[in-house]
Amino acid sequence: MACLDPALTIQQANQEFFRQFGATSAEVCGRSFRDLVHPSVRQPLMRQFSRLVEGKRHRFVTHMVAVRQQDSAFASPLTAVAVRGGTSDVSSILVLMPPTQISEDGGVVAHRKKILTEIDARILEGIAAGLSTVPLAARLYLSRQGVEYHVTGLLRKLKVPNRAALVSRAYSMGVLTVGIWPPKVVQEYIK
Repeated sequence: MACLDPALTIQQANQEFFRQFGATSAEVCGRSFRDLVHPSVRQPLMRQFSRLVEGKRHRFVTHMVAVRQQDSAFASPLTAVAVRGGTSDVSSILVLMPPTQISEDGGVVAHRKKILTEIDARILEGIAAGLSTVPLAARLYLSRQGVEYHVTGLLRKLKVPNRAALVSRAYSMGVLTVGIWPPKVVQEYIK
């Protein structure tokens, strides 16, 4: 459990919260909760927090992917509740994250590292949006063979056999942003 101010700065938290993030209270308190959220789910989660602070909601429950100190990620359910003082304004937000078994196999989400070139990112976005090779080539001013070359490189890079698995792996790694259309590669993954 953690207590955030309306700007989503962590004011205080219990030991279990610190343990899940692999950090001490000094390393976590004073930081923005946004920094602890994986980039792939950051935007939709921040929208829910905005609604909470604006008074449009009193609480929300969601599933999130968080990032630990060592830059590894884990999934956890999250409940956020607005706490109001004497006025109707939100004075703080309680965040509840039940203890989770953190797997060391890296199965949930890959580490955040720059694995894609700018052109690879645009091609991955096009594939995720359902474009075939020829329209994708026209959109990116490449030849059909140029697109196929980059697709083959992406398949090797992400160790998948086909385009459907490529998109699935990209979402599971957090490379593609969740909750927006058309698909967009998270900037932290682009070289």
